[in-house]
Amino acid sequence: MTKIAICGANGKMGHTVVSCIQERNDCTVISGIDSYTAQYADFPIVETPSALAETPDVIIDFSNPSSLDGLLEYALVNNVALVLATTGYSDEQIGKIQHAAEQIPVFFTFNMSLGINLLVELGKKAAAVLGGQFDIEIVEKHHNQKIDAPSGTAIMIANAINDTLDNSYHYVYDRHARRMKRDPKEIGMHSIRGGTIVGEHDIIFAGNDEVITLSHSAASKAVFAVGAVNAAVYLKGKPAGMYDMKQLVQE
Repeated sequence: MTKIAICGANGKMGHTVVSCIQERNDCTVISGIDSYTAQYADFPIVETPSALAETPDVIIDFSNPSSLDGLLEYALVNNVALVLATTGYSDEQIGKIQHAAEQIPVFFTFNMSLGINLLVELGKKAAAVLGGQFDIEIVEKHHNQKIDAPSGTAIMIANAINDTLDNSYHYVYDRHARRMKRDPKEIGMHSIRGGTIVGEHDIIFAGNDEVITLSHSAASKAVFAVGAVNAAVYLKGKPAGMYDMKQLVQE
């Protein structure tokens, strides 16, 4: 039985993760962490990791990048594994995550959906085949409450494609001030915010007289919760290191 604490327990994703865990028999929630500590289930909710009464096997984080330092400090002192599902980390914060993974197991990905991770692999395959013959554009759509743009998932897709192409491309986020033709060596990144869109990502390969589009659409937040809980159960007992969906799928 994997003992899990949820950081961001009173948020929408926190509630969804709790519902997901309640349907399983291989893990349980022992505590929540949230600045809003109102209790809604049979586990306590505390403001900070240091206030946890019981040490969990794994902490799942669906909160805010500002929570990272406290989570890392607690996890390193208590040898607790982390599943980091929050987006919007700075490069400095990602460096801290990578450093912490030298001492504890950390599952870190910009998107917990199995389908999205398959989309990434398909995008890499398409980029390898199409090479420099097609222009590459990435369009992501999310609800009107999302703060960061482009989404972490869009950046993950772009980075994977760019790695496939020897990191020879640069990213363009805003064209309204650019009075010039499109550079063949750019990946365009476009963000749409509106309504209650859970998450949609399109990779567009536009060539001469033909267009190939790879798409993924999430109908509910449950797909991300399921992925995070699977990651937590997988991470229990693992040695220190960085883990992502590739290892989870392979095992």
